[in-house]
Amino acid sequence: MTTSIEGRIAEELGVRERQVRAAVELLDGGSTVPFIARYRKEATESLDDAQLRTLEERLRYLRELEERRTSILESVREQGKLDAALEAAIREAETKARLEDIYLPFKPKRRTKAQIAREAGLEPLADGLLGDPSVDPLAAAAAFVDGDKGVADAAAALEGARAILTERFSEDADLTGELRERMWTRGRLAAKVREGQEEAGAKFADYFDFAEPFTALPSHRVLAMLRGEKENVLDLVLEPDGPEAAEQPGPSAYENMIARRFGVADRGRPADKWLGDTVRWAWRTRIQVHLGIDLRLRLRTAAEDEAVRVFASNLRDLLLAAPAGTRATLGLDPGFRTGVKVAVVDATGKVVATDVIHPHVPANKWDQALAKLAHLAKEHAVDLIAIGNGTASRETDKLAGELIDKHPELKLTKVMVSEAGASVYSASAFASQELPDMDVSLRGAVSIARRLQDPLAELVKIDPKSIG
Repeated sequence: MTTSIEGRIAEELGVRERQVRAAVELLDGGSTVPFIARYRKEATESLDDAQLRTLEERLRYLRELEERRTSILESVREQGKLDAALEAAIREAETKARLEDIYLPFKPKRRTKAQIAREAGLEPLADGLLGDPSVDPLAAAAAFVDGDKGVADAAAALEGARAILTERFSEDADLTGELRERMWTRGRLAAKVREGQEEAGAKFADYFDFAEPFTALPSHRVLAMLRGEKENVLDLVLEPDGPEAAEQPGPSAYENMIARRFGVADRGRPADKWLGDTVRWAWRTRIQVHLGIDLRLRLRTAAEDEAVRVFASNLRDLLLAAPAGTRATLGLDPGFRTGVKVAVVDATGKVVATDVIHPHVPANKWDQALAKLAHLAKEHAVDLIAIGNGTASRETDKLAGELIDKHPELKLTKVMVSEAGASVYSASAFASQELPDMDVSLRGAVSIARRLQDPLAELVKIDPKSIG
């Protein structure tokens, strides 16, 4: 590559190369993205945090790419197979996938059927049939029968020739790249429920008979389907084309691409059918399998990256939500059978009262619950009611609304609050130290009340994995 890593990143981000160099020096020196974004703006000429995160990711990727490029060049050079054209192709590869496609024919591998066939002297047979399909395959193969070399008959010779061509077709870097991109744009991920898993895997029912193009699959569906496969509920298949292509007779579009690449065509010549079968064999047993592994990894990586972005965005919104301030707050952790847990905290966040009410089914003590809440609100001069948004939240919101309507003199305001992580916090070591004498079930209500007063101060007590 003639362009430096810094230059390439600068071009991708649309910034000056010197800005990238400055950021790289800071990152290499141990500075973090938040630190650079906030305290080293003068050095990077005001690169923001989003640009810096992208820069950091691309820097890691491109450095790994260069390390792999160097390793591949050394490996091929040691094999004595590095000519000018191959070296240029390796140096010009811009992605890891392209680099691995080029390296595939030279990658050290176990002794394959193709290698055994070459050692048996069958490569001239493969080349002859591919170059001149007018030759009869069985007649041509008869000349290569040699019991001492493990070629017992003409059929064995043809099998070896097919192995050689299959490897050649599957290791063509340009062809593999074209097939991969076509499969990505035209293919789809299909899921079927495994026999007998319908009841046990009911939570994956949406995917019992499901298929959607790769490019249209949202990240949450990809992750759900992969989870269903991991739990032995779903079988996943990466289909190269949509259902309409499967109904068309004859070779697939992929087989036709391979055939065109190597000059294979059905013109009624003696070797045409054998060559066509070899193309089909190469696609179905080698190339499609290899591309399926690649695209499955691409799907998983893209889905996980998107999930992280969504998680980070949700977490940021939660942590940076505007605080209600120093106002006495009544927290409600909704529930049906176990009741609604209640906690009142004063303006400083100190717990001044707790209780459990049962306004919903099966107890249905609605009026008693209203009376208890009105008493607590009046006794502790409550301004705000924080309602957790989990199970029974709508019913509990209705309860709070009726309380406000029946007691306008209390001047209460109700707010629905995310209760993400409240149950995790309630059973944590931190909660045990902070509220040692309080029942675990009531600690969640305290957390809900406090996170309305000051979200950031309360949510930092919880593992981010539980609140994003």
